[in-house]
Amino acid sequence: MARYIGPVCRLCRREKNKLFLKGDRCYSAKCAIEKKKGPPGVALPRKKNMSEFGQQLREKQKVKRHYGLLEKQFRLYFEKCARMEGDTGALLLNTLEKRLDNVVYRLGFASSRSASRQLVRHNNILVNGKRVNIPSTQVRLNDQIALTPDMKENAAVVASLQSKASSGTKPWLDLNPETKVGSVLKEPAREDVDIEIEENLIVELYSR
Repeated sequence: MARYIGPVCRLCRREKNKLFLKGDRCYSAKCAIEKKKGPPGVALPRKKNMSEFGQQLREKQKVKRHYGLLEKQFRLYFEKCARMEGDTGALLLNTLEKRLDNVVYRLGFASSRSASRQLVRHNNILVNGKRVNIPSTQVRLNDQIALTPDMKENAAVVASLQSKASSGTKPWLDLNPETKVGSVLKEPAREDVDIEIEENLIVELYSR
């Protein structure tokens, strides 16, 4: 499975927005955006006003990197949503939110989406009692997402759950802290996406 293996903090700096790719580090003073101002690379004079295409591209890159996808994967998601009835941009975000690796992250089983993807790929996640190792699996209403028995006391998992206990889970998900079992209560809403996104710009970019 292809994936980005370069430094992730530079991605946040490029998008000028926290994408929460490093777990707890993103909430601390060590966050790259807090320490370094401006995009990565050689300091060159930059245009003050970004073109329309540039704005559309940056918005697409922001969402793609937020969910940890490569270009081909993201394009396939868009084309699938474009064939569905309804607002393509909203459908795209809804579909990305329902990815299993994102749900594992939202439930607090992992401190970042890359860590949650690793949990899934290593057969440490159960969906309705069955092991699932495909991060792109779409969860459905009333699905039960749980850790395998040997992972419930894993130090990294316990630390992640404790770290996210104060903020709680998203309204469309529920987590039983005793059994460490999460469930899908409803479809994710637009406001459940926790970064600033203008999805209409992505639709315009792919409609060019």
